[in-house]
Amino acid sequence: MARIGVEQTLSDVAQELQSKGYETVTLKNEQDAQGCDCCVISGQDQNVMGIQNVVTQGSVINADGMTAEEVCQQVANKVGH
Repeated sequence: MARIGVEQTLSDVAQELQSKGYETVTLKNEQDAQGCDCCVISGQDQNVMGIQNVVTQGSVINADGMTAEEVCQQVANKVGH
């Protein structure tokens, strides 16, 4: 099963993903994203300082303006579930 990193503020998304059988990891720092097939971020602090570091080879989904179900659909599209 795919391992999905989810930003701390998106607990509803994490619960929805878990209900669909995904393993979720709470993203507290860059190291948490390593080994994830996909990461879901809130978009709140996206690239605040103009610095972008690649910490995962997986897809990154910006959940801003999306429902938990819509995020799950995006995850399924990205990881092929």
